[in-house]
Formats: sequence, structure tokens, C-alpha cells
Amino acid sequence: MIRFFISLLLLCGGISAAQKITPADLKKLRAIEDTLKEYARYMITDSLTEDRMISDSIFTRTLVRALRIKNSFYYPFDSVLGISRLYAPDSAFRIFTWNLLIDEYYCRQKGAIQMRTPDGSLKLFPLFDVSEFTENPHDSARSHLNWIGAVYYNIIKTSYRGKNYYTLFGIDPNNLKSAKKWMEVLYFNEKNQPVFGGPFFSYEKDSVPGGVKYRIGLEYKKQARALMNYFPDLKMILMDHLVSETDQPELPWTLVPDGDQEGFVWENGKWVHVDKVFTFKLQDGQAPVADPVFDAKGNYNEQKLQQKSELNKQKEKGKNNNN
Repeated sequence: MIRFFISLLLLCGGISAAQKITPADLKKLRAIEDTLKEYARYMITDSLTEDRMISDSIFTRTLVRALRIKNSFYYPFDSVLGISRLYAPDSAFRIFTWNLLIDEYYCRQKGAIQMRTPDGSLKLFPLFDVSEFTENPHDSARSHLNWIGAVYYNIIKTSYRGKNYYTLFGIDPNNLKSAKKWMEVLYFNEKNQPVFGGPFFSYEKDSVPGGVKYRIGLEYKKQARALMNYFPDLKMILMDHLVSETDQPELPWTLVPDGDQEGFVWENGKWVHVDKVFTFKLQDGQAPVADPVFDAKGNYNEQKLQQKSELNKQKEKGKNNNN
């Protein structure tokens, strides 16, 4: 049913997968998808670290083989569970990300950006997670070769002076005690290479003005649930404010939401910080809560991930049709 819905959306946008992918190539992609589906499951369910790593290696090579097939960009791979597949709102690219659990204390994110090309050939940027080697990830712009790993659950597009910027929202299960959420801006430089991060998060309008950050991270207690997402109705990013439940803010695994939200609004090519979003009491005393694509344990809801990706594409097509 999901595959039919995706094909229908692509057809409405004038880029039907059935028209773009030949029957022979479609048959190949479906066969490879079956293999990907199995190894994606092994990456999660195998009990031994060695076996999960082997499955990850086979999965990665098989995915690249699939993506080399002409016009594979239009093939959704929607039966491959445990893998995030998000299209940019303007369909300029899509990004695959997934988590590889090494042990309960350490995990690593993997991924790749597939660009949409006029002739259907493959242009791919593999993503290499270097989080474990990075002391201060908040203050650096990075390439796909030294990426701060995350499994992305949302992507939005903004523009400034004719250039497109894509804000990514992702989760890192991190370790036994804490989880992390990240948001950062992705753009493509003059060489059409992806750049992650930049001076896009400004604290200049705070009561005590601050500087800028290149990306925003939240690390919090594993059992907690922290909000970090964009709300179209508010035209704002909302992010939970965290406090230590043991009065030890230096220990991230003690941090939990306190009921207040911070925010960011897009102004003049950057996200400007709003220190306290809600200064009034909402109905039932609750702030808006995003429709989650991860549960409290960081597990994926595949249907919601796919719905968010397709919703992004629908919104962009609607904008283009109105122009």
C-alpha cells in the first residue's frame, strides 16, 4: 500500500517511477531490495557484534549496487525496515541513514546522500561518522568525510538570497545512559559538495546576547523523551529545555525536559534563537508535541519516516505548482 501511494505521488509530480525505471531494472531493484531487507534486519537482530558488522558491510555494498542502477533515485526501498530514507522537500537529493550498534555502550551511524541527476546516473556521497573523535562538534562545518552521525527523522528546506538550505533533525542512540538529538543545516558549496553545519544558529536576540553555533545538540537521559523538531503551523523549531533531575547538570544522563521550550525562527539566512517560546499557559498546560517517529527507546516508526519524506515532497510540488 505504501509503495502504491509513493508511486502515485511521483506520478502526480510528473516523475513516475514506472516511466523512469525500465521493467528490467525494476525487476533488478526489487530483487536487490529483498536482500537489503534481510541484512537490515540482521543488523538489528543479530546477537553478536561481529555478525552485525558483517551484515552492515554486506548491506552497504548491496545498497551501492542497487543505487548504480539507472534512475534508482525514484525507487523508494520502502520495505527495507530500520533504515531512514528521507527525500529533500525539493527532491534534489535523498539521504539514507542508519544505526549500527557495536555494544550497549557504543554505536555508530552510517549513511549516504544520493543526488538526483538528469540522466539517472549515480552521484553518491558516503557519510563517515567521526563523532567519537570530536571534542567539540558544535563549532565546525564538516564534509561528508567527517560527519557528525545521526539517523535523520525530518528535513526541511529554507532559502536565502537564492540559495537553498536544508535543516536536518536526527537522533543518535549514543550509549546505555544517554541519547542525543542533533539539528544542523546542510547546503551544497560552489563545487556541489555537501557541507554540514555553519554559523546558522544565532543567539543574538537573547536577553543576554550570545554568539552562533554551527549545529545544535541535545544529550539527555536515555529513558527521557526530548523534543527537537520543526512545526510548520508555528513556522518555528521547538526544542525542549533540559534540567538535571539530580542537580548535576554536568552529567548529561541526568538531564530531562522541564516543560519549557526554546525555539528558532528563520530570519535573514539563519535560525534565530527564541529563549522562551510559550509565555502563556496552553490548553491542559501542554506545549505542542511532534508526532514522533521514534519511541522512547529510539526505535523507528518506518511508516511515519516514510510519510514525513513524502509530505516534504508534496509540499515542495505544491509550491512549484503555485509559482
